Amino acid sequence: MDVSSIKNSFLTGNSLFGGLSDDQLAEVRTFLKSASYKKDELLLVQGKPNNTLFFIVSGSVSIVKHTDESQQPSSQKSPDVRDQEIARLGDGDTFGEMELIDIQPCAASVKALTATEVLTFTNRDLYLLSKSSPKTHTMIIMNLAREISRRLRNADEQLVVDF
Repeated sequence: MDVSSIKNSFLTGNSLFGGLSDDQLAEVRTFLKSASYKKDELLLVQGKPNNTLFFIVSGSVSIVKHTDESQQPSSQKSPDVRDQEIARLGDGDTFGEMELIDIQPCAASVKALTATEVLTFTNRDLYLLSKSSPKTHTMIIMNLAREISRRLRNADEQLVVDF
């Protein structure tokens, strides 16, 4: 997949690039890279380092959280490690936002459910953008903060429902 073939409407359809002008999108585009994954291929592994945000151009992925039940209270201990799917994402969705701003290992694993094409943007790309275009960088950081806040609110709501 050629990054230049991606339409601006695809980029602005993503919250990270909302409000950016065509000129700003052209600059961001210089940092984007494409990648392809086969069905059942792992894109990310929970606990492993990652510095990349992924934009799904086509295909679908499963976000899986591995839970170690041995960390439960002693009355509930079991040596099992269980996988829990926490989301399925497809065309136009993103994952890896936290890795742009923190230096923690992956919070979950991501597996391709189908052949999947993605665009990637690293925290190094974000840093370089801050040097070349502070205004664009600031807009992306604000959009990133809004997206993470929205997801946190959704998670909070889910906790209340499950509680």
